Amino acid sequence: MTASPPPRLFDGSRRALRLDRSAGTFGDADFLHRRAAADMADTLAATLRNFSRVVDLSPRPRVFARALAERGGDERLGGVEALDDAAWRADPGSTPLPHGSHSVDLFASVLGLHWANDLPGALAQIRRALRPDGLFIATMFGGATLTELRQVLTEAELEETGGAAPRVSPFADGFDGAGLLQRVGFALPAVEVDRVTVRYDDILALTRDLRAMGETNVLAGMSRPLRRGVLARAQAIYAERWGEGGRIPATFEIISLAGWAPHESQQKPAARGSATTRLADALGTVEQTGED
Repeated sequence: MTASPPPRLFDGSRRALRLDRSAGTFGDADFLHRRAAADMADTLAATLRNFSRVVDLSPRPRVFARALAERGGDERLGGVEALDDAAWRADPGSTPLPHGSHSVDLFASVLGLHWANDLPGALAQIRRALRPDGLFIATMFGGATLTELRQVLTEAELEETGGAAPRVSPFADGFDGAGLLQRVGFALPAVEVDRVTVRYDDILALTRDLRAMGETNVLAGMSRPLRRGVLARAQAIYAERWGEGGRIPATFEIISLAGWAPHESQQKPAARGSATTRLADALGTVEQTGED
């Protein structure tokens, strides 16, 4: 009996089109990608390892390489290759990675894995291509991302039309990243969460940034246009519930993942499902602490 394929939540072709269309404006709203890439670069800079072959799987190539260069963390890397596969970058795991087994020392992905229709399958591909003791490090948006926008659009549409369609793409809620990494064969998995609040003048300003990032809704299937009355009501609810000083907040939850390809030199991993390792510990970094 063959396993059923995972449900197709996202339209990869539409996602690829959104990435292409937003390429020229991405620099106007790349602050979250730069933040995530900087955190990854800081972690790698403190990791006492050299990585000869590095592949960047991010939907926005060069953000990770730029962050490494700015922090001087690229000296121990043998150059950063950007994945030349638009379909994989738009929907991770949708096509086979063009890397042989045990051929890459480090895979990195900046804010792209939340668009995978088959996240376990994408991670399994990455795991197979890593050399023993190779590292995978990534960031992705988590379940609290755009929670305010999701709530007000649903509530406003229910009030105005009597029904509501999904308007914000779902993100991994209650995501067991460490458990998933273990399940596909990674050793010493680690997960951390960073929540960022960004304030906007209104929903339209927030939407402009999401469009520039290429992060607008690409749920599979037909979607009906959002009525002006619904949008106006959503803005009113947003301002009433969370507005402050004439502005509204938008939450972005950034999940950081890390895992190693197994190697006999590594410490024995914890029992499956009990992974609570911090990134600093799992990556063998030298952690800096400040003094008052």
